[in-house]
Amino acid sequence: MVEVATKHGRHLEHITVKIRKEIIKKKRKIREHKNVISAYAPQARLSEEVKRRSWVDLDEVVRGIPQSEKIFIEVDFNGHVGEMARGYDEVHGWFGFGVRNEGGTSLLEFARAFDLVLANTGFKKREEHLVNFRSSVAKTQIDFLLIRRGDKSLCTNCKVIPSECLLTQHRLLVMDLEVKVARKKRAVFG
Repeated sequence: MVEVATKHGRHLEHITVKIRKEIIKKKRKIREHKNVISAYAPQARLSEEVKRRSWVDLDEVVRGIPQSEKIFIEVDFNGHVGEMARGYDEVHGWFGFGVRNEGGTSLLEFARAFDLVLANTGFKKREEHLVNFRSSVAKTQIDFLLIRRGDKSLCTNCKVIPSECLLTQHRLLVMDLEVKVARKKRAVFG
């Protein structure tokens, strides 16, 4: 059972970052803090200054989250990280789509700086489970889910659901997480 304990919204110039602190409560009142960030980056037609500012703002938000807490970032960066890791082995899982561009390189650099991995590049999938943006003229992978590299083992699967359209051209990207709860030992009296 997941309860949203607090919600914080922050609208940044040309990038919207929503942060939700979620507390998972299990039967034994075990609590684990998770930070969920949803970000949208400026499109290609905007100025370089607007793009740079969006990265600075997102950087500031992520720096404010303690290393001890889990972090999940959903991003629509309008950038392509490409099919191969090529120099970004620690953050790119070798199963991306397409050809890397400047926006994709910026995303990979961001992931490297914060010790994050792109979860949806970590699983070999058919094309329809990789492509999360499809139009009459293009198909690409521009939406990504990022997690701390140390939490990579929690992600058991990440894929696009091709039949679920969020908007006209975007497909639903999902990540399966396996959260293990340590059991409290009971005292035995006898």
